[in-house]
Amino acid sequence: MGVMEKIKDIELEMARTQKNKATNYHLGTLKAKLARLRNELFVEQSGGSGASGGEGFDVARNGDARVALIGFPSVGKSTLLGALTTTESECAAYEFTTLTCIPGVLRYKGGKIQILDLPGIIEGAAHGAGRGKEVIAVARGADAILIVLDAGKEGLNRHREILEKELETVGIRLNQKPPDVTVTKRKSGGGVRFASTVPQTKLGPDPEKVVTQILREYKVISADVLAREEITIDQLVDVVLGNREYKPALYLYNKIDTITIEEVDQLARQPHSIVGSVNKNWNIGEPLEDDPLKQKIWNYLGLTRVYTKRKGSPPDLEEPVVLSAIRKGTTISSLCQNISTQMLRDFNYGLVWGKSAVHAPQRCGLRHKLDDEDVVQIVTKTIKQQQGSTNYAALAQEYQDKHAKKRLEAKKQKQRKLRG
Repeated sequence: MGVMEKIKDIELEMARTQKNKATNYHLGTLKAKLARLRNELFVEQSGGSGASGGEGFDVARNGDARVALIGFPSVGKSTLLGALTTTESECAAYEFTTLTCIPGVLRYKGGKIQILDLPGIIEGAAHGAGRGKEVIAVARGADAILIVLDAGKEGLNRHREILEKELETVGIRLNQKPPDVTVTKRKSGGGVRFASTVPQTKLGPDPEKVVTQILREYKVISADVLAREEITIDQLVDVVLGNREYKPALYLYNKIDTITIEEVDQLARQPHSIVGSVNKNWNIGEPLEDDPLKQKIWNYLGLTRVYTKRKGSPPDLEEPVVLSAIRKGTTISSLCQNISTQMLRDFNYGLVWGKSAVHAPQRCGLRHKLDDEDVVQIVTKTIKQQQGSTNYAALAQEYQDKHAKKRLEAKKQKQRKLRG
């Protein structure tokens, strides 16, 4: 029996099984088996880890963040790319106009956001239908996902529900945070020990028995499991697998000019949603204009503008350093890494002006979290302070080696000019 047949059999058994306290243990085992089989199928279809996007889908990272446009064919993704960026993607009245990944750059609030227009996916994309495998591989590498839906078709086709199911099947969790659960494997034996700081009502009357069975399904016989929040069986399986991607997702209901105002109001009230029309410029303006959609994308990406300042000089308000809460974080340490690793190495303290400062200026360390439009001055260690560090001798030697190498290269270049 193949993997797909096993998956269908387990899904049928889960559909037949009533959900109550008595069947909670059995359902937990079935869910663990289903997740394991789906993971095996995804790895098998992707030819290994699933990281490769395939020909035409390998796009170099560019900008401060990356957003992937996901949706069914002919919902307006290519037109949206042209409205957000200056990139032109082929648009037509027929389906599957876009066949590869088309990148563009959205310039907003001094930041650069890479937008990827991907081919439309269909039901069954998680199992390789259409070019679903390549599209989903690109989505796993994005910082956020913008799901584009046709407002005129959503009521009958339930495209939102289908897309959520396809992404969930391949381990992409939308608008969720990783569960606060720690699984520590032991070599000494002793079985599975489960502890929780809060009552676990979603794991049945005997949570430890359910946890033990799920871990055994993944051949984990001896481990310590600590849960610091109430979790479900699905969340526990995600932690054990360890290959889940947690992505912020924004749903755009496009073409609202084709439906009634009552239907628009109903769609606008859906969680994590925004309504608009690319053709009518409703909530979506020109590439360099400010509009509600760009504001939502900025907020979902968790981007923060930070202005730098030299000692005795006014702050540079023209080119901010854009930090991402999803990538490196928004602390002073993240700012130093973004500018120069040498600055992080020689960091002494930072002076901060802005919303995150209690007083102006506030002297802060590397862990201080910055707010949008803060002004930061980095003060590095003096020579005397650097001499007191343990690795000063190694750093001094490294600098001398670099200086000697530069002098040697300059000497060789001068000799070549004289000979020529």
